[in-house]
Amino acid sequence: MNSRRDFIAAAVAAAAWGSRPAMGEAQDLPSLTLKKASQLLRTKGTSSVELTQACLRRIEKYNPSVNAFITVTAESALALARQMEAEQRSGKWRGPLHGIPIALKDNIDTAGVRTTAASELFKDRIPAQDAEVVRRLKNAGAVFLGKLNMHEFAYGATSAVTYFGPVHNPWALDRISGGSSGGSAAAMAAELCFGTLGTDTGGSIRIPSSDCGVVGLMPTYGRVSNRGVIPMAWTLDHVGPICKTVEDAALMLGAIAAYDELDPTTVDTPVPDYTRALKMQTAKLRVGLPRASFYEGLDPEFAKAMDTAIEVIRKLTASVEDVQLPSAVNAATIWGPETYAYHAKWLKDSPEKYQAATRTQMIRTNNIGPDVYAEARRQVDLVRREIKQVFKNVDVLITPTLKTPPGTIAAALNAPGPPGANLATKGTPPPGGGLNTVGAFDVYGLPAITVPCGFTSAGLPIGLQISAAPFAESPMLALAYAYEQATDWHTRRPPLKTS
Repeated sequence: MNSRRDFIAAAVAAAAWGSRPAMGEAQDLPSLTLKKASQLLRTKGTSSVELTQACLRRIEKYNPSVNAFITVTAESALALARQMEAEQRSGKWRGPLHGIPIALKDNIDTAGVRTTAASELFKDRIPAQDAEVVRRLKNAGAVFLGKLNMHEFAYGATSAVTYFGPVHNPWALDRISGGSSGGSAAAMAAELCFGTLGTDTGGSIRIPSSDCGVVGLMPTYGRVSNRGVIPMAWTLDHVGPICKTVEDAALMLGAIAAYDELDPTTVDTPVPDYTRALKMQTAKLRVGLPRASFYEGLDPEFAKAMDTAIEVIRKLTASVEDVQLPSAVNAATIWGPETYAYHAKWLKDSPEKYQAATRTQMIRTNNIGPDVYAEARRQVDLVRREIKQVFKNVDVLITPTLKTPPGTIAAALNAPGPPGANLATKGTPPPGGGLNTVGAFDVYGLPAITVPCGFTSAGLPIGLQISAAPFAESPMLALAYAYEQATDWHTRRPPLKTS
């Protein structure tokens, strides 16, 4: 750890941007939203190098406590920041991500930079090519700070099970950050960068975003390319942004959303300007509350926060009514066999290189019969058609993101494995249950976003989930933004401590 700290410090010092006076204290820059940082860059109130230096200093100071980063690419980040500055001086501006320091979940391939999926198995794996989303972010001018910690191979919801040590929740360091994109959410809450990417197969963007009090957006299945991302389950995998605000998430989604002819999961449908969606009027939106299951068993403080949030939403929209969602197949009957199929060779040849909990659960899911998987896969196709009928009567759905606050890391390390992994049996249980079965929305293939909607008496974040019809991210973003502007939950920051 000390060698990494020394390297970051040396790289920052070596890259001082001449004698140009800073417009503000470097330690204040990471507190900006992505949008505000971009505006400051555009007006030359700061520089990409200054933003990058400020993030690297903050990573050096706080990452030892939070453990959000696995790999910090300080030298290459500063070199890229200088390139973005040179382009700006020459009159080239790539857009709102030009010169903005971001970071990536460590299951997203980066050419020449190790991509480990938080596993000993891949601890020295260096891809030759960028994932498609990385290529698009590079084209948009983003500066990459490094790779973020996660639950090993995305196969869990805590980010405590990882070869590189647990991710700690910035709001309470003894608590989990959620998973599997725990490092992405923790990095945003700790203000170590201006935007991140995560992946979501059974809630892995929204769970940690809710636990860490930030915004997490899972796009419609097929909206963003999965090519170059280490898979968990091909049928359910999504890539999406985790940011401080809805506006920042919209900006990042706009950069990565596109049809990819080399990825059969993507759909060739027009991509709207998501920032324009934020200006949409919400007064005509019809809101659906799927109370059955999704609202059952809520922690009392979560229930109170949801009641308050719904009252705010009533004032922002045309109507709020209860709705019934179709039963969603247990996501574990999909992700179990598909995950095992990807890992079968390594589980046979190098089982000791997996964390024990991951290995146990992966092997256990191999007991799911081919008949169960085949029927579950067919049900996914059917329910993705059926769910569209719900949106004939409503425009968006509102649920709690989670039902309870994040538990302790100690308890997570003693847990048997990822929620639902041992429930992979026949049948199609109704949506709801464990972790609010956010995995149901992966099965539905719907876009969903979580935004902060309160805190427990212990100071732990509570999240509100908004979902919409397939490829209808715009009304979802519009309501999320309107709610965010009507409240101040997103402005709160954790009282971080150094280790």
